[in-house]
Amino acid sequence: MTDTGPDTRFARTRVAVFDAYGTLFDVAAAARHLADEIGPQWQTLSAVWREKQLQYTWLRAVMNRHTDFWSVTRDGLDYALETADLGGDAGLRQRLLDLYWQLDAYPEVPEVLRALKRKGIATAILSNGSPDMLAAAVESAGIGPLLDDVISVEDAGVFKPDFSVYRLASDRMAAFPPDIAFFSSNGWDAAGAAAFGFAVCWVNRAGAPQERLPWTPDRVVADLTPLPSFLGDAA
Repeated sequence: MTDTGPDTRFARTRVAVFDAYGTLFDVAAAARHLADEIGPQWQTLSAVWREKQLQYTWLRAVMNRHTDFWSVTRDGLDYALETADLGGDAGLRQRLLDLYWQLDAYPEVPEVLRALKRKGIATAILSNGSPDMLAAAVESAGIGPLLDDVISVEDAGVFKPDFSVYRLASDRMAAFPPDIAFFSSNGWDAAGAAAFGFAVCWVNRAGAPQERLPWTPDRVVADLTPLPSFLGDAA
């Protein structure tokens, strides 16, 4: 489904739950801020960093060897730096890690959250991020007052897309899965949330192909801007 036309599943939801990294916060921002120092390969470095960060969450989940998101973030960066022949630059590594604690929010995020709050919709983050990382990102973006809850996978002890993570949102927001609208820029996360039973909107910022999985999002948008127009409009 695209971002046009009515959707009764979203119209009746009164709870909006957002993935954090890539959905609310720009994961490329850290490398972008140091693009002059890194050079023309900054985008490749950022992409590899993100790819390995996610891969390590999945591998740790299936091997039942959980650690916090900050550990896999550091490990992913170390891999990316070595790939770019920058593994020996300890100063650059530290500057990138420091910037990851204050990633830029996407431009539309604050106003979209404000619009949802005006409509009486509860808002929350559900993220792989550790509680301290999420607290820092939310504070840096200035969106704390616009969120009713910030939920970390650390309360489940496993990364997405394990169902116990999605269950955290249902429990904390006191809502059945079909009554929660879930938004993620990650196709695999959207699939996991759909399999759990959320009403899912894939925020396809990268214009990526649909994941080849049995569970598909109910709606696809390019960014968060359209949300207030179709969320929580049931009589």
